[in-house]
Amino acid sequence: MKTKNIARTSLQEIGAMGEEEVSKYLSRTGYVLIDRNWRIKGGEIDLIFEDGQTIVFVEVKTRSSNTYGTPFDAITPEKAFRLQRLALAWMALNQRWGQDYRIDAAGVWIKADGECSIELRKAVL
Repeated sequence: MKTKNIARTSLQEIGAMGEEEVSKYLSRTGYVLIDRNWRIKGGEIDLIFEDGQTIVFVEVKTRSSNTYGTPFDAITPEKAFRLQRLALAWMALNQRWGQDYRIDAAGVWIKADGECSIELRKAVL
């Protein structure tokens, strides 16, 4: 996959590009996007999909290098706990209580020329 050149791109823009690439990737594989950048006081969920009857909450971490670790290294135990609480809050507020769900993590690497690769890890929590 190729996105724009990232030489003069802010970290926030790089993160948004990563989320967009993951959204396209999962949609192509049959997932149905139902929400994105859902936030409440306690935090934000990047992407929310349906995979059949399962709600899938996706945490997207994007990197242009592994200098500060892989994208998955950024998911600390505190972040994992917050994601779990946010997923349950989303389900309660959207009348999906009791439906099967899982939390996936997507690592995105974007090279300087805009070329990107995605690694999806299912049911990380």
